[in-house]
Amino acid sequence: MKAQTLHGGCQCGAVRYTVKPSMSRKPPIGNPHICHCRMCQKASGNYFLPLGSVNRELFQLTRGTPNWFQSSDLVRRGFCAACGTPLFFDIPEADFINITLGSLDDPASVKPVEQANLDSKMPWFAALDTLPVEASEANANWLAKVAGATHQHPDHDTSEWPTHIGSPHD
Repeated sequence: MKAQTLHGGCQCGAVRYTVKPSMSRKPPIGNPHICHCRMCQKASGNYFLPLGSVNRELFQLTRGTPNWFQSSDLVRRGFCAACGTPLFFDIPEADFINITLGSLDDPASVKPVEQANLDSKMPWFAALDTLPVEASEANANWLAKVAGATHQHPDHDTSEWPTHIGSPHD
């Protein structure tokens, strides 16, 4: 089976990237993992951040330029200035860049293989499967409204974006 080029980007489509297939037998995204450190929690506004490393030679920005926040003396975080999506965790002198796995067009294609920084992991994660599940029907009308009014970039490359009139990004 031929390796596929992976695509991803921010929520609004202003920043897009590709990850080319590796010529080696290794997958193009290395060490896919869930980081629980406080820095990743803050950077993502979430309880954890899924990341994976990509060789810089296989990585290419295809639209826009991310903004960068120097989150430590060693690391900077790339994000979309227009919509705020966290995209990259970068150690500038390294030969790789970490991408946020949720920014991939097909995030299910890269399964995390480990977790890191468990000392900051939420202590109640083990109980998530015991929480009640809201029925999809309960939100059906709301989800239909959102689907018809979204400004989110689709999960595939487009020749131009936005394609709708009146967007804040026109």
